Amino acid sequence: MDWFEQNAWMVWLVLALVLGGIEMLSLSLVFIMLSGGALAGLVTALLGGPVWLQGVVFAAVSVGMVAFVRPVAMRHMRPGIEDVRTNIDRLVGSSATVLEAVDSAHGLVKIGGDVWTARAQRGEFIPGDVVTVVAIDGATAVVAPGETTSPYRS
Repeated sequence: MDWFEQNAWMVWLVLALVLGGIEMLSLSLVFIMLSGGALAGLVTALLGGPVWLQGVVFAAVSVGMVAFVRPVAMRHMRPGIEDVRTNIDRLVGSSATVLEAVDSAHGLVKIGGDVWTARAQRGEFIPGDVVTVVAIDGATAVVAPGETTSPYRS
């Protein structure tokens, strides 16, 4: 046996570490998959596999990880629709408490901890009613009846 066959595991370990380091710089999730393949080659070397088998295992595991693991990881890294919406967009659908009578022209509601000017989509609401925010129009919340709204007045 020559030196390389006896110490191939060291080569695979160094390759895995170098590829992992490149991944930290690129954040592409390709080099980490290749690093996983190098670790599989390392295991094959430690189990006494011939050099050609180590290379085949490296290639197969690397291609498999790039083809199957990376797409799943990328999907988890992409933001969902909730993460893309702005703060104002997140208010739509939330509950608000009427502080000052709300009609089609004016009123005040409390959304979370903030007081907003409001107008009713239709009808009127009295203080204490819980309404639902259906839209944000500039700095005004457009509200509609919520779960615990007093009898709806039109």
